[in-house]
Amino acid sequence: MVGAVQSPGVVVTGAGGGIGAALARRFAAEGARVVVNDLDAAKAKAVADGIGGIAVPGDASRIIEEARDALGGTVDVYCANAGVGSGGSEAADEQVWALAWDVNVMAHVRAAHALLPHWLERGAGRFVSTVSAAGLLTMIGAAPYSVTKHGAYAFAEWLSLTYRHRGVNVHAICPQGVRTDMLAATGSAGDLVLRPTALEPEDVADALMKGIEENRFLILPHPEVAGYYQARAADPDRWMTNMNHLQQKWEAAE
Repeated sequence: MVGAVQSPGVVVTGAGGGIGAALARRFAAEGARVVVNDLDAAKAKAVADGIGGIAVPGDASRIIEEARDALGGTVDVYCANAGVGSGGSEAADEQVWALAWDVNVMAHVRAAHALLPHWLERGAGRFVSTVSAAGLLTMIGAAPYSVTKHGAYAFAEWLSLTYRHRGVNVHAICPQGVRTDMLAATGSAGDLVLRPTALEPEDVADALMKGIEENRFLILPHPEVAGYYQARAADPDRWMTNMNHLQQKWEAAE
């Protein structure tokens, strides 16, 4: 079971495939009642049908009330998993930046705004944010993604430090490469940095369940990310130099 709640009500956004589908399946296997959300209604229904869940398609940050009704009035766990992997530099179109900000950050903010009054009233709730190692470090060739994932991590961190004493548990999942359509879309940068150590979506679900069991905020499906994060904090200039070397290697291969 997830925490102390029997048959908890769980919402997983962006769950039509990839990490989201793996999370939905794992929560269902743990005995949860699961709402499967995705912009693609057919994909949401396919996953929901496969786990005995409930499909609630649409904008991830605007389906809270419908999801709550579908679960009988209570959302115990909300997995803010939907995201966009926007590549590009500072020169990316402003619409690309706006979409990345809206989906990767503001959708989390809107969901928390809708969920917190109920959670704080009853003194219990769990918010799971699928961030990325890019939110702790960065990712070459993907400025909108890197910047907004930093924002997603910062918001999860703020939620945790603000509400943990009031019964709200927050988890930030920060994997590197995961074998999903989003990884495939990263192109040569992803091939260089992410693909060699890429995990399966089910590995991320396993890491989350272990993190929930241990009540850890930061969940690292790739344990080596902890060392990278420490190195970045200890000597930022050295870390940036090493990342620039990686950037140069990528440019030379293009």
